[in-house]
Amino acid sequence: MKPAVLGDWLDTDASREAGQHDGGGESTGHASGRHILAILRSKKGDLSDDDYQHMRKVVGYIRRHLAQRPSGDVRDSRWRHSLMNWGHDPLG
Repeated sequence: MKPAVLGDWLDTDASREAGQHDGGGESTGHASGRHILAILRSKKGDLSDDDYQHMRKVVGYIRRHLAQRPSGDVRDSRWRHSLMNWGHDPLG
């Protein structure tokens, strides 16, 4: 997802509701999306080892999650919303 699209998505209620929440706070995916957005808005030379490690984690998550695609229409599914929090829209 492009930074502007991801940023707009992260501002929605659907984004905040998707994913696993630890004790009612921000979901893991939503926090990841904010980190991804910061990475996308950074210059390559400004990226840290932590940023690269996070992006490896993102790629692994997306691969695993895509393999779990549910049947039927996924346009408004928690599955798609979770992936979008991680910066990937499976329909886009």
